[in-house]
Amino acid sequence: MALKNFRPLTPTQRFKQTPAYDEITKDRPERSLVEPLKKTGGRNNRGRLTSRHIGGGHKRKYRVIDFKRRLRGVEATVEAIEYDPNRSARIALLNYKSGEKSYILAPNGLEVGATVIAGEDAAPEVGNALPLKAIPLGTVVHNLEIIPGRGGQIARSAGQQVVLNNREAGYALVRLPSGEIRKIHENAYATIGQVGNTDHMNVSSGKAGRTRWLGRRPHVRGMVMNPIDHPMGGGQGKSKGGGGRHHPVSPWGQLAKGFKTRRKHKSSDAFIVERRKPHKHKK
Repeated sequence: MALKNFRPLTPTQRFKQTPAYDEITKDRPERSLVEPLKKTGGRNNRGRLTSRHIGGGHKRKYRVIDFKRRLRGVEATVEAIEYDPNRSARIALLNYKSGEKSYILAPNGLEVGATVIAGEDAAPEVGNALPLKAIPLGTVVHNLEIIPGRGGQIARSAGQQVVLNNREAGYALVRLPSGEIRKIHENAYATIGQVGNTDHMNVSSGKAGRTRWLGRRPHVRGMVMNPIDHPMGGGQGKSKGGGGRHHPVSPWGQLAKGFKTRRKHKSSDAFIVERRKPHKHKK
């Protein structure tokens, strides 16, 4: 994927970088694989605001993605590479020999006309789905299952990848995008290759309006609010927390930096071989 730059004829175009969409081959989704998608505006079933900075945006339809790769042992041809407004990755439309169609995440290097297959006997090639026990060590995979049969849950966004490091005692040791090394059952399925659209992280919208098109409302800092609206609000001029210096907190008083939110005794801790690398804050 390439990025498209613009001549700085306006302030918006000066820093704008948008995808070139060269890999997109079809502009309309498959009608049998879309579902209606209702906007929540960040409200729950009681109408209470539970997620801030959500609202508006263009109308979307949800594309049903086959994260489980349900059809095993049946070859499929890549019919098209499509844009999905609900995720950062591109999606690939598969046409199976049995006549069925489905969407999968489009890995880097998958092209229209290619043949993919899912199953234990599949070759470890880009787009094929195999259990971890059948994948060669050192292979880059994505759409990895945490529990066999549940469907891919790890490494699904643009440019993400998981590296298969080792296998021991019925489990595979994989390095996740966060740097964490984790044990996952060798019967869990994964798809070969890295998720496509790798330049997504370099996209620059160029203007606030384009962010509103995506359904994201303005994110206001607590420091510029009034004391009634945020614990860090108030004060004369720029101040650290209104009445005096204290650590940054959320609107509900929870520490915003360094506070560990993971449960101390979580059952899945037994499967973590090495924790993710801590973030080094620049001084």
